[in-house]
Amino acid sequence: QVDEVLRKVGQKFGLRTVVLIGGASSYQQVQAIRRNPHILVSTPGRLIDHLQQKNLSLERVKMIVLDEADRMFDIGFVPQIRQILNLAPKERQTLMFSATMPKAIAEMAAHFMKMPWRIEVAPAGTTLAQIEQEIFIAPKDVRIQLLDKLLTDHQGTVLIFSRTKHGATKISTLIRNMGHSAIEIHSNRSLPQRQAAMAGFKAGKFRILVATDIAARGIDVKDISLVINYDLPDNKDDYVHRIGRTGRAGKAGKAISFAGPDERMAIRQIERLIKKTIPIIALPILPPKRAVRFVPRVIPSKGQYRGRSPKTFNSRPKKFNRY
Repeated sequence: QVDEVLRKVGQKFGLRTVVLIGGASSYQQVQAIRRNPHILVSTPGRLIDHLQQKNLSLERVKMIVLDEADRMFDIGFVPQIRQILNLAPKERQTLMFSATMPKAIAEMAAHFMKMPWRIEVAPAGTTLAQIEQEIFIAPKDVRIQLLDKLLTDHQGTVLIFSRTKHGATKISTLIRNMGHSAIEIHSNRSLPQRQAAMAGFKAGKFRILVATDIAARGIDVKDISLVINYDLPDNKDDYVHRIGRTGRAGKAGKAISFAGPDERMAIRQIERLIKKTIPIIALPILPPKRAVRFVPRVIPSKGQYRGRSPKTFNSRPKKFNRY
């Protein structure tokens, strides 16, 4: 997405960019590096891979931008970021963009930056006024029925968050069984699958995207009218990022969260963070639970080769995954 914007802004001026990310062809990335790009857009791990293979050098870097710096530190990128900053010239400009300012960011800023300025656009935990927020106290055994009703009543574009990758796949399967167009995105999907899912969601091919917190930050999709937290996030800060996918560019949006009867403390922690009370809505009359058939993959028994000779039949039976 960053590269898309850079191309729109700088293509007419001859701006050359390269994207360095895992899951993509390393050979093609090397060819792009050899074209002497002006801007590298990279994840920390893949950038270090290319540095170790001596495919590129940071000697001429004048500016380093760390986007979503708080999330990078949460998922353990501190050693890689330190390594990258140590390899870059000391005379440079460094910018860190972060929705929150954890201690690790402050310490790194003090170590690697000269007289850093802190610019705060809005206090941590601020949510947009145009996002209507609601919570349903819904046990897990009724959430699919509640989701069925919400998706039937609401015809706009919907982003649904699941706590786990397994849950995202299951929810997406159930939604398609309801007759809606849906796709899932999480870290177990390959890069081409994630790109196809996001492109289809942006283009309107899929009305509903089911995601883990991989999509809570940074995704730029216009006109998401409803965000549903099927599960509350483990980290209360992620609630702000999740619901921030709607109500963008001054438009109205809505965020609905499902919480269990034992999660009232988590609700209070979120309310303290955003400095708002979220209305708890009574459960509506729910539609009957829809039956979903999962058809197992048929594995040939020993000695059955479906017309192929024993010499050519070399596929091993795969474990059947119910979802």
